[in-house]
Amino acid sequence: MDKRKLGFAVALVVFAIDQLSKWIVTGPLGIDQVPDQLVLLPIFNFTYTQNQGISLGLLNATNPIGRWVLVAATSAIAIAVAVWIGREKNRIDQAALGMVLGGALGNILDRTLHGYVTDFLDLHFGDVRPFLVFNVGDAAISIAVVILLLRAFLTPKEPAKGESPKETVEHA
Repeated sequence: MDKRKLGFAVALVVFAIDQLSKWIVTGPLGIDQVPDQLVLLPIFNFTYTQNQGISLGLLNATNPIGRWVLVAATSAIAIAVAVWIGREKNRIDQAALGMVLGGALGNILDRTLHGYVTDFLDLHFGDVRPFLVFNVGDAAISIAVVILLLRAFLTPKEPAKGESPKETVEHA
């Protein structure tokens, strides 16, 4: 599979899973009003929320102008990520960027259709919540960012064209 196709295929899968999971939770499961909740495990619930802001509830867009500014900003980021996918040569980075794009597109669609992003995944340890309630797209974006950061910091750098690799000399 062509590298560009890999990133866009991952984006399509993440987008589809994100939208399908939101539909299942708000449709057949009927968890569609704040503060509807379904306890699944002692540490994990489906808890319906409407996120009108960006990550961590920042920049709440409680009016139509704010909503469309967030749609435009997120769309610009999605376009930049799509361009990056088209230029990226590393398959791991391609897949991670596809995760970012798919998650962003799912959240853009929510905000466009509803004025907010549907969140429902609620991981907690008693009263401690290491994350705010999130969705599949948010999870994909977060995991992808970790992958990209790990690759950036832990992957040895290749020498630039025309440079010879530095030889290491061991001292006894």
